[in-house]
Amino acid sequence: MSRPIGSRALSRRRMLTGAGAAATAVAFPTILTPRKAGAVTKLTVRDPGGPYVKAYAAAYYEPFNKKFAGKIEVTGVIGKHEPTSQIKAMVDTGTYTWDVALLSEAAHNLLRDADYLETLANRDHPDVQEIPDEFKTEYLQGVDVYGTVLAYRNDVYPSKARAPDQGWKDLWDVEGIPGIRALRKHPFDTIEQALIADGVEAGMEYDWVRENGYDRAFSSLDNIKPHIDIWWTGGAQTSQLLSTGEVDICPTWNGRAQAAIDGGAPVTISWNEGIFNFEGWCILKGTPNLEAAQEFVTFCANARTQALQAPHISYGPVNPNAYDHIDAERAKVLSTNPEFLPLMHKADNVFWGKEKDKATELFNAWLVG
Repeated sequence: MSRPIGSRALSRRRMLTGAGAAATAVAFPTILTPRKAGAVTKLTVRDPGGPYVKAYAAAYYEPFNKKFAGKIEVTGVIGKHEPTSQIKAMVDTGTYTWDVALLSEAAHNLLRDADYLETLANRDHPDVQEIPDEFKTEYLQGVDVYGTVLAYRNDVYPSKARAPDQGWKDLWDVEGIPGIRALRKHPFDTIEQALIADGVEAGMEYDWVRENGYDRAFSSLDNIKPHIDIWWTGGAQTSQLLSTGEVDICPTWNGRAQAAIDGGAPVTISWNEGIFNFEGWCILKGTPNLEAAQEFVTFCANARTQALQAPHISYGPVNPNAYDHIDAERAKVLSTNPEFLPLMHKADNVFWGKEKDKATELFNAWLVG
């Protein structure tokens, strides 16, 4: 049994690595059909696009196609965020535009419980066994770990004030740490940040809501709402806002902040009180290309393979042995670097699975109120 990945006893090999991206998008996905004898199986995989395109092409799609040339050919297709309704429609109608999809743990939970996913049937494979149990289930094999962090312009801080590197309370400290602020236009992460900024211990915010409701979170949000200049809706937007200097301080995903840094922007990441999560491969229930899909998912578990995504995206791979194959300087910026991961806590996906609709309704009403 592996040690919890959030443990401060993380070893050097726990410095997981950068993560991922997807391959070439196609404008019009085709309806998949079962493989004929002797024919190449056409496998279609959904990914989020953006920085995943280069990362997943380099790490997964191109190497897989080389290894299985003449037998299986995988193509990456960009899909919208959390495509649970699309997957349900494909399975219900038997029209599979995807065989495999990259999904968050929360989306996986929803689809698994509704019987829309196939089991991966590869838990005994040596590469899969190297992945810690907290990053895999019978229906989901993790690919990368990402963190929600506070990013800020280091050409503004500390010249304007001290660096906002102590936690979410710094984002709320509009007098002590003045600057142009952005906040996510969604209850995910934002509710947690509001409670932690108001004094709830990081990692205990979900229990607080279960026991006491959302009043404290929205009271905290009331305090910062007048000082939010931009409500962001996508990760790429935050990279641009930080790069252009349109905002000074902004919660975002570490990969999006690192993209701004890699592009030359004077941006620093604060990992204190960050919230981490993971995403991975799921196979759609009833796909006619099940064996090929299982082959692809297993291929993606390999440590050397996962290491290939690190140069393109800074989400840490879930196979800890990938670190052995990653440039040491690049490893320093990855989300599972043991200097950073113990500063964060894991998002409660069971909580959000139950509370998503209610929290979204409350949040949207508060936003326009």
